Amino acid sequence: MSSITTDHGVLHFEVLGRGRPVILLHGWLGSWGLWQETMTFLGQSYRTYALDFWGFGESGRKASTYCVQDYVSMVEQFMDQMGIVRAPLIGHSMGGTVSLALAIQSAQRVEKVAVIGSPVDGESLALPLKLAGRRIAARLLFTFFPAFRAAMRAAAPRISRDPRFPEMMDRDLSRTTADSFLTSISTLRRTDLRGHLRQIQVPVMGMYGDRDNIVDPGQGAVLQAGIPQARIERFPQAGHFIMLDETKICMEKLKSFLDELPGNEA
Repeated sequence: MSSITTDHGVLHFEVLGRGRPVILLHGWLGSWGLWQETMTFLGQSYRTYALDFWGFGESGRKASTYCVQDYVSMVEQFMDQMGIVRAPLIGHSMGGTVSLALAIQSAQRVEKVAVIGSPVDGESLALPLKLAGRRIAARLLFTFFPAFRAAMRAAAPRISRDPRFPEMMDRDLSRTTADSFLTSISTLRRTDLRGHLRQIQVPVMGMYGDRDNIVDPGQGAVLQAGIPQARIERFPQAGHFIMLDETKICMEKLKSFLDELPGNEA
């Protein structure tokens, strides 16, 4: 277990492997733990860093630090403190949106971007997630949090077919505060990167599961419309958590993307 101190408190991360650095970013209500198998696989060739966003997992919880833009700053602070000048980013869901935003705002820090089930436009989120970003709904959910957790466990098999997922999701939910729950999803809902995608000049790969019921899988087409050279990988049998539903092929495609030399991308 490793951590650094940032201007908004403790940032927890895990590291595995040797070689060039790769940074992995989880999605809303998640944590670094969703990347464990991916880190084991990629760690054979790369030094992988999996971060917990402020307010999630083991990272600090400080009011007003849970916006998408705050997380962009968090990644840059992490890179500065770790001496990482430039690195590929792999992001799931909200983590992919943060990765794309960083590539737009600080192109010199980002070598490549791979996103998994990530919204380019926050309006692509499923209706329950958009409602969760409204203060009244969020407060209501936290008033009856035990019932909410139970409902999420019941819904888990429809989100990911990995049998471990209900327990993983419940563990991460137990570490979430009302503020981090509300602010992160409400700012993600309002984020729209479509008009800025053409500023991204680094290689991009988007991975989308056709059975995703959290983010519209049509966001893959939106990503490619904004970045015509982007590689889009579709997973007909996967949902929102491709790295859990189709672990082997997902990791192989990620490694292939990371291994490609500049100028050799498909």
